[in-house]
Amino acid sequence: MTLDKLQIGKRSKITAVNGGGALRRHLLDMGLTPHTEVTIQKVAPMGDPIEIHLRGYELTLRKEDARNITVEEA
Repeated sequence: MTLDKLQIGKRSKITAVNGGGALRRHLLDMGLTPHTEVTIQKVAPMGDPIEIHLRGYELTLRKEDARNITVEEA
């Protein structure tokens, strides 16, 4: 399952970060690394972007970018 499919309040663990070159590096630099637990906090009224909680902070991601992150429910 990818991060953009996760429901609000659900916890999951990142299993892989996909994407090419600069996008993948950017996601990894933001702390979205394998084995990190993430929780969906909020979704914008039109469905994009989403706010996730990880490593003690909130991060807002576009759904397009969230599709590159593979997760498994914790």
